[in-house]
Amino acid sequence: MVGLPGLRGVEHIGFTVPDIEEATRFFVNVIGCEYVYSLGPFQSPDDWMTTHLNVPADAIMRELRFFRCRNGPNFEVFQYETRTQHCIPPLNSDVGGHHLAFYVDDFDAALTHLKLHGVRLLGKPTYRNTGPSAGQTWVYFLTPWGMQLELVSFPEGKRYERTATTMLWQPASA
Repeated sequence: MVGLPGLRGVEHIGFTVPDIEEATRFFVNVIGCEYVYSLGPFQSPDDWMTTHLNVPADAIMRELRFFRCRNGPNFEVFQYETRTQHCIPPLNSDVGGHHLAFYVDDFDAALTHLKLHGVRLLGKPTYRNTGPSAGQTWVYFLTPWGMQLELVSFPEGKRYERTATTMLWQPASA
C-alpha cells in the first residue's frame, strides 16, 4: 500500500500570526472566512511543548482560532510567545516558505475588493496563456503582518485538464 491508509484530504492548515485579533479581522472582514472557535492559553512546565509541537519548552500558546473559508481546508491560526521567536515571515524561496491561495469566481471583482481594503499587491495580475496552467490568472498579496497569499482564478479551466488522467482538486468543482 502506498500512502496513508484512509486518507481523505487536508483537514486544516495551521500558521502562526503576531496578533490574533488583527488576523481575525483580516480573515473575516477582508477575505470572508468564518470564525468558528478558539482554545487557549496553554503552556507547560515541562518539555511537553517541545515534544509534541516542536516549539521551545518555554513557549506560551496565547490562543488558537479555527476558521472556515468556504470550500477547502480549515485554518488553525496561532498566537505564540517565546523568547526565541522569529517575527519575520519566510519568503517563498526560504525553506518552509509558503503561501495560501484563494480561488475566486470573479478575479476582477476580488482584486478590486482587495484594493479597496488597502491590501498590498505584489505586482500586477499574471495571466497564463501558455503551458499546463494556461487559463489561470493570479496575483500575490500580503496580509498586514507580511504573510504571502494568492488570489487565483481559472473559470474556463487550465490547459493541462484537456489530457490529464488526474485532476487537481479545486474549490470551483466542490
